[in-house]
Amino acid sequence: MWHQQEIHLPETPRGFHLITNDIARALPCLAECSQGLLHLQLMHTSASLTLNENSDPDVRHDLDAFLRRLVPEGLSYFRHTLEGPDDMPAHVASSLLGTQLCLAVRDGRLALGTWQGIWLGEHREHGGSRRILVTLTGC
Repeated sequence: MWHQQEIHLPETPRGFHLITNDIARALPCLAECSQGLLHLQLMHTSASLTLNENSDPDVRHDLDAFLRRLVPEGLSYFRHTLEGPDDMPAHVASSLLGTQLCLAVRDGRLALGTWQGIWLGEHREHGGSRRILVTLTGC
C-alpha cells in the first residue's frame, strides 16, 4: 500500500502543539495497514516537527522557553530580517529540530511509546496555517 496526502493545520500561536490526533484523524487508511512506515514532511521552514512527551504540557512550554533563549530575536549578526525579528530565529529552530518524522505503523495505528506524541513547533508569532505532506507505505 502506498498513500500520500496533504494535511492542513490551522494557524497556531508560537509554541509547541500536540498534533498526534490531528494526524491520525486525517488518515483513516492507517487502519488498513498492519505494518508500515508513515513519513511526515512539514512544508515550511519556520516551524518544525518533533516527537516528545505527550502528557505534561510543561514539557512543551519548557522546550519553547529553551529555544527562545538559545535562539533569541534581535541577534545583531542575523542578516535575514526583512520578514520580521522572529523569522530568522524560527529558521534556526526549524533546522535544529527538523521538519520530518518517520514513524512506525503497527496494527493499524502509529507505533508510539506510552508518552510519545507528535508536536508541531510553531516558531513564529504569526506563522499562518501549516501543511504536512504524509506518505504511508505498508501492508
